[in-house]
Amino acid sequence: MAEDDEPSLFPAPAAATRRGTARAAHAPLAERMRPRTLDEVRGQDALVAPGAPLRVLFESGELPSLVLWGPPGSGKTTLARLLGERPGTDFVALSAVLAGVKEVRAAVDAARAAARAGRRTVLFVDEIHRWNRAQQDALLPHVESGTVTLIGATTENPSFELVAPLLSRCRLFVLRRLEAADLEALVRDAARDPERGLGGSGVAVSEADARVVAEAADGDARRALGVLETAVALARRARRAALSDDDLREAAGRRALLYDRDREQHYDVISAFIKSLRASDPDAALYWLARMLEAGEDPLFIARRLVIFASEDVGNAAPDGLELATATFLAVERVGLPEGRIPLAHATTYLACAPKSNASYAALGRAEEAVRAHGSLPVPLHLRNAPTPLLRELGYGRDYRYPHAEPDAFVAARNVPEALGPATFYEPTERGAEREIAERLRALRARRAGAPAPEGAPPRGREGSR
Repeated sequence: MAEDDEPSLFPAPAAATRRGTARAAHAPLAERMRPRTLDEVRGQDALVAPGAPLRVLFESGELPSLVLWGPPGSGKTTLARLLGERPGTDFVALSAVLAGVKEVRAAVDAARAAARAGRRTVLFVDEIHRWNRAQQDALLPHVESGTVTLIGATTENPSFELVAPLLSRCRLFVLRRLEAADLEALVRDAARDPERGLGGSGVAVSEADARVVAEAADGDARRALGVLETAVALARRARRAALSDDDLREAAGRRALLYDRDREQHYDVISAFIKSLRASDPDAALYWLARMLEAGEDPLFIARRLVIFASEDVGNAAPDGLELATATFLAVERVGLPEGRIPLAHATTYLACAPKSNASYAALGRAEEAVRAHGSLPVPLHLRNAPTPLLRELGYGRDYRYPHAEPDAFVAARNVPEALGPATFYEPTERGAEREIAERLRALRARRAGAPAPEGAPPRGREGSR
């Protein structure tokens, strides 16, 4: 965490924050290179270019409460400070990781005192998604009354992580992941700037070096500048005038992928995986599988999703897909990682290339709709269980014919309540093994269409009892 990102109820005045100790020579490069104006902000033109929403708000001086949502290193804290550190405004920064209701109350008390002196207060809450519902609710009345203007920053989807009343009182702005070109330009600026950057380090940074650093940063400006600073330090320690491959490799380390086990990235990447399988794109599916494994996803979670997919999206078009997916789950459970990657790749490629049918899944949905629409229709008499003489006298099980006793193991009887009519819920596709099922089912349905309607209720009295 950068030095001026530490929670503070009484931060330094805006000018001092921008030009003073926070950007002293000993501060991290990422802090020294923090944009001083909206024009210096890279990669967020849709928000800060002339005429863009945040630029308009900044220039109007009428700042509403807002939430900045974006990936790490996309500029949320920078934008919050540029928007909030204005003349006549007290900028109060809290980290939701460290602060709670007590700190909010202190900030509100300070804001009330400032308001009496004619000053407004902007309360910046970093990682606001870390606050629970009670902590967010404690802030709500003060945002609603205008005691504080809230700027919340989050890497998580606000619609999932912020309480609805608080989110409804804030404008939401989405920051995008920085592109490689944005990061390369940032690295070049930092390498050449003699005042705030590394221009006086005596170490040359080439265009190729900038590309390597940008790639290692994975969309994160803070990480890009951290890698650059470390690489230059390594080169200076070895008394080299230019960066070497070893400097860059050591500085970058092993890339930590942007991922989480229970939040939006988790759901986005597994969604991409399933949709690539459904699109019969094994290459894309393998990429998303590798992304999840590399990021540390639970392999059994992936295996469970393959089992579901094999039934939901492949179904009877390739019925052995469910066997393979189930065997894959068992294999991963038994052998674990890293070897468990192999059966996961096996099942992924097979299911991606298999013919697809969701006919069984769709049929169940139609049957469920019929149940909801018609309620508890009586079971036809011939299908009812008849374990006692009384039930047999009432007609339970009457006229039931055992299919296996018939020449082709088929009985042309209707087996749904009469109110449902022909009830053709299952419509097989003409893909893969389901083509044969479709052909056979058409013939069976044609034979069943001439069968008499089933009795839906027991007869009155005991007439016709067996």
